[in-house]
Amino acid sequence: MAEQIATIGDDLEICFETFGDPADPAMLLVMGLGTQMLGWPDAFCEQLAARGYFVIRYDNRDVGRSTYFRDHRPPTVRQLLLRDKTCAPYSLCDMADDGIGVLDHLGIDGAHVVGVSMGGMIAQTMAARHQDRVLSLASIMSNTGHRWRGMPGLRAYPIFLRKPVSDQAAAIDSVIATFKLIGSPDFPFDEDELRAVAERSYARGYDPAGTGRQLAAIIAAGDRTAEVATISAPTLVIHGTRDVMVTPSGGKATARAIKGAQLVLIEGMGHDLPRDLWDRIIGLVARNTTRAQTRRAAA
Repeated sequence: MAEQIATIGDDLEICFETFGDPADPAMLLVMGLGTQMLGWPDAFCEQLAARGYFVIRYDNRDVGRSTYFRDHRPPTVRQLLLRDKTCAPYSLCDMADDGIGVLDHLGIDGAHVVGVSMGGMIAQTMAARHQDRVLSLASIMSNTGHRWRGMPGLRAYPIFLRKPVSDQAAAIDSVIATFKLIGSPDFPFDEDELRAVAERSYARGYDPAGTGRQLAAIIAAGDRTAEVATISAPTLVIHGTRDVMVTPSGGKATARAIKGAQLVLIEGMGHDLPRDLWDRIIGLVARNTTRAQTRRAAA
């Protein structure tokens, strides 16, 4: 289906796209830092839809074709290093409300929610604060915000210190370089496919300052472990053993915090969704939704 816009509140616009039959159970996909909804590949979404889900992917605020908060300066490197919470113009809670707003726009009472990286943090926040709306949770390559769990490895720090670029070629090259660094070393790296997605993303909207504001929201959230521990939805936690952006301790901490959570560590997976793992990841997510449906039927 073509891209659509959900207007949330007075003036916030969230761009989204759907796959599959609206009569099927809804599955909301939440993407990570600075990455548009295209980070959920078309074919990945189509495979989920073929499993019997009404799949919804969307651009978080400050990325893609959703609203940008350009009236607010992005945080400085010093503010980020000092974890200055005052530099955030909005919170992860606001970003979680955006996803719930998309469900409201579509008239959907409840959805299975799947988030990766920052999207996992947003999905966790949805599951904690909107427990009646989240049927199941899949948190992938994410963390709880604990200061010493799931923090970037030393190899990833140069990514945060790069100066923003303004031209298309440099922006696309930066995406390629980033995923060569943080991607899955034990699985094939498809540079042509990634370049095509990066080109589509640049054409849809490009503002590196938005990524900075999203990062500020993560920092301002601090340690969310206590809130994450209140999640009651059946939860699946997936993490790659070779993730240098959010190290595996983040996934382990997430699973420990949520009662009954299933933790799956995938050998050789980094901070991406390699095509060779799609069947496994989709299968795990589907089994978790079945667990949720069984629990609801028994209630």
